[in-house]
Amino acid sequence: MHMIRCRRRGLLAASAAFLMGATLPAYLAATIRPARADDESVVQPIQNLADGLIEIMKAGTRTPFSQRYDTLAPIIDRTFDLPFVLQESVGPTWGSLPQDQQDMLLQAFRRYTVASYVNSFDNFNGQRFEVKPDTRAVGSGEQVVQTRIIPKHGDTHELDYVMRQGSEGWRAVDVLADGSVSRVAVQRSDFRRLLARGGAEALAKSLRTKSADLSGGSS
Repeated sequence: MHMIRCRRRGLLAASAAFLMGATLPAYLAATIRPARADDESVVQPIQNLADGLIEIMKAGTRTPFSQRYDTLAPIIDRTFDLPFVLQESVGPTWGSLPQDQQDMLLQAFRRYTVASYVNSFDNFNGQRFEVKPDTRAVGSGEQVVQTRIIPKHGDTHELDYVMRQGSEGWRAVDVLADGSVSRVAVQRSDFRRLLARGGAEALAKSLRTKSADLSGGSS
């Protein structure tokens, strides 16, 4: 997404790597019915994320990566259910991993997720986010919050967030690029391949390497 230097290599995890055999989440295959959100709490985490992204975009690369990372990290924590996303990406193997390996992977995955957003949203040229107040109901009580990234010039792009309600309120559990490419489905094949080859340490090492690349070595 050149329009805001929102690079797919970070945020969308290289949609070209989406394998033909990857299993699509149920909410992509299901019929989606528009529904008015009963509570602004479904949409509010995504609005907060959009505001945070604008803040770090305006800070830009003249502000150290670590500073922008520290600004965005707590917002990411409040927006995403990262433990759930990681568990869904790892799959059945997750339950057999020792607690220390689960903790190691979650720490590496969190750092990678935050670094991806900081790297992708690093320049402001009059862009704005539009967060739609209406959600779309999907299965299992989940809701899809639709957003659009509108540049000053050029094409508009869509990022939709699949929201699930948990003990800490509504959190995003997947991101759909341009309404169809599931980030969880993309990273699932990569994560499971690494786990099969080298276990949790191989996956954690890969995530750490990607984080370092995204941050220029500062993350």
